[in-house]
Amino acid sequence: MKRVICTFTAMFVLLYGTATAQSSRIICDETCKSEASGNAPSATSSSAGVNYAVVSPVGRGTVEMIQQAPRLTTLEGKTIAVVGGSFMASVTHPEIKRLILEHYPTAKVLLLDEIGSAGVYPAPGVVRRSKEEFQARLRQHKVDAVISGNCGCGLCTPKECGSCIAAEYIGIPAVAIAAPTFVGQVFYTSLNNGVPAPRVAEYPGAFAAHTHEELIRNTRDILWQQIVKALTTPITDEEIAGNTKREKGDIRDDVFYGTIDEIQNHFREQRWSDGLPIVPPTFERVSEFMRYTDLAWNETVAVLPVAHRNTTAWHVAVNGVMAGCKPEYMPILIALTKAIGAGEFRRTIASTHAWVPYCWLNGPVARQLGISSGEGEISAEANVSIGRFMNLALMNLAGYYVGDNRMGTFGYPLPWCLAEDEAACVAIGWKPYHVRAGFALNDNTITATSTLLWGNNMAPSTTDPKRIMELLAWDISERCQFALGSGRPHTFRTVMMTPPVARNLAAGYKTPEKLEDALIRTARRPLDERVFANYYANPGSSPEGRHPIQRWKAHISRTEGAELTPKPVWHASSDSEMMTLPTMKRGMTAFLVTGDASRNKIQTMPGGGYKTIAIELPAKWDNLMTELGYAPLKEFYVK
Repeated sequence: MKRVICTFTAMFVLLYGTATAQSSRIICDETCKSEASGNAPSATSSSAGVNYAVVSPVGRGTVEMIQQAPRLTTLEGKTIAVVGGSFMASVTHPEIKRLILEHYPTAKVLLLDEIGSAGVYPAPGVVRRSKEEFQARLRQHKVDAVISGNCGCGLCTPKECGSCIAAEYIGIPAVAIAAPTFVGQVFYTSLNNGVPAPRVAEYPGAFAAHTHEELIRNTRDILWQQIVKALTTPITDEEIAGNTKREKGDIRDDVFYGTIDEIQNHFREQRWSDGLPIVPPTFERVSEFMRYTDLAWNETVAVLPVAHRNTTAWHVAVNGVMAGCKPEYMPILIALTKAIGAGEFRRTIASTHAWVPYCWLNGPVARQLGISSGEGEISAEANVSIGRFMNLALMNLAGYYVGDNRMGTFGYPLPWCLAEDEAACVAIGWKPYHVRAGFALNDNTITATSTLLWGNNMAPSTTDPKRIMELLAWDISERCQFALGSGRPHTFRTVMMTPPVARNLAAGYKTPEKLEDALIRTARRPLDERVFANYYANPGSSPEGRHPIQRWKAHISRTEGAELTPKPVWHASSDSEMMTLPTMKRGMTAFLVTGDASRNKIQTMPGGGYKTIAIELPAKWDNLMTELGYAPLKEFYVK
């Protein structure tokens, strides 16, 4: 009879929706809980196999949709701001101004240098001066419409359509210019920030790969009509109807009932899965995770950008189940969720250069739970499941989707998880990473970051600490941001080294800070290499055609601190001195002692910033661990 009630509840949800099924969900909860054992799901048998009732992994949106102002009837006599400076805007925007004045002689056009831009639209409750100042200038100049572009990469698209969002919020119609792949990102970014009917003019191709003549022709023949239509065509009810819906009901309600295969298909269709098989998140499985936190099921862990979703402890647990994590990983998953919401971590995630998110653990709980810090660590079972959680959390909790706002040109490997070997750190006299970040030695932490590289490690064949440092400096100077080091002159890096290499370095550099100081002095790059890379492989708008390369060299030399120094020891040149540039700044490099203790390896990974979060264990942690057969936490302390 109890199974019949559970089956009836699931079918009731499918027929009438989650919002109306709460009363029967309660009946199911009380009857099914008594049958649940350990981590086993509640299920019923049918002729098609075992059926499961599952819950949703997605947090609820917190941003309300605005009422957009009516579109213009004409551009004649209007003041129009043409803003944004990304991806050849120096060519397209003056042409847009010329077209406006040609077709609407009484219009007035303001360009970027006259009115500025808003930048990325801030999260709810965050005050960003650039947005406020931009909106004030729009009002001051009585601007009637905003055209912003060019959206041609994962990071510039939120920046450029941020001006459109800021305009729409004060009743000014706007249109963003975007390359085909980034049209969807404009829509997704705008909807997440409360604009229900964003308008886009689609440019045919990659801005920076087109000649000056192609840019002008495409602006005139293809963009222009789209811009006028976007600013003058009324917004319809149908246009906004699909974007203003809000889920209702208890977040613990069942949202689907079916076999394993049906659940996999449904989660893929809803974009709740990364395409790999998931563990069905039944009420009982999720409830088991909740035993390992003192948070209430409906307590907010974070409101996560970019979708600004309210992520509760329940949502964290759901995604932990789906990823195949053990319930006792729950404190780690909660801390990782908080780290994912930090700007230091998120800033690069949307880029076409495909920063790959990953994390590492410090503290005794990692050792207690068997999170590997040794040979093959990121492929160990526990590490893999936490990495998988990170991937699902980016989608379901934060709202990052490949192709919508994670714009990696060639896609992404799955995130990974590793741990630092703190016993090895203590043995050589170095403080572990989290201690250098301000935590106590036996605090538990997780750090979220990202990288542009994985693999291709270096194996020093010398035990001389200075020579190892020089090899590492060479590696660092070669691995700047983006291929060839064509992007920013300084970037965050994680340097992983196995215990034998760390021991040899520690013989000459008593702390990681002393090693960092030596690397800052040594890891310098020849000016000519940097200029060539940044000029011909500039990740944004190409300077070629606007600035002669010698002028660009003078610009790089002045702004990036070129100096005449002894040539790098690894550089094949007859000169004793050369103009070089620094490739490191203090505080932007994380040194980790980790990996196979039987191998001499260093791996340098340029990437994004870091966010370290304390892992908070529940009050009854030791009792819970004893029930599961783990040794007490204190047995894993490092002294």
